This record gives sequence, C-alpha cells and structure tokens, in this order.
Amino acid sequence: MTETSHSPHLSSVQLQSLRQDLEEQLNRRTQHLRGLRAEAGVGSGSDGTWQELLASLAAADRAIAELTQALDRLSAGSYGRCAHCATGIPFERLKIRPLARYCIKCQRQHEAA
Repeated sequence: MTETSHSPHLSSVQLQSLRQDLEEQLNRRTQHLRGLRAEAGVGSGSDGTWQELLASLAAADRAIAELTQALDRLSAGSYGRCAHCATGIPFERLKIRPLARYCIKCQRQHEAA
C-alpha cells in the first residue's frame, strides 16, 4: 500500500516532539540574532570582523526563515512529507534533520542535480 499525502505517518506524540524541537531552535536562533544585531549596532570592529558579522546575520535570518517555514508546514499538515514525491519522511530522519524537506531518495536526486 502506498502512502498518500493525506494519510498521517507521524503520531501526534511524534509531531508534538518535533514541534517542540523546532520551537526551541527558533527561540535560540532568534536570541542569537538579537545578540548579533546588538553587536552590529555597536559598530566596532575591523572590516574582516564586520564582514563576518554580516555573514552571521544573513545565516541567522535564513535559519529563522527555514524554521518558521517548517512550523508553518507542521501547522498546515504537510510537514514530514517529501516536497517532491509526498512520501512520509521517517521520524528518525526528522529528529536528526528537522528541516528535512525530502525523503532520502529524492534528497540524493536533488543533490546530484
């Protein structure tokens, strides 16, 4: 029997655990971003450290956006499904890589492209 995008493959306990992990990561990243912005507001440092700070700000912004999108997918019921083939992504993979958007097979194809 093939899984469809409408059949749940993660239990409510698993989903709650993943939601909690995502929210904790989002809180940590948001606090980190606030610290970086405060550091940027001070404006001290050489050109090299300033460029590193800007790169860190951009990376923190991207991480927050990815976490927010994952939480949105979780709320919409599409979290944990491969963005390409809609197969359920195993809980074990999501615990290790909570931002995973592809099953292993599609991830390999995506990386090879």
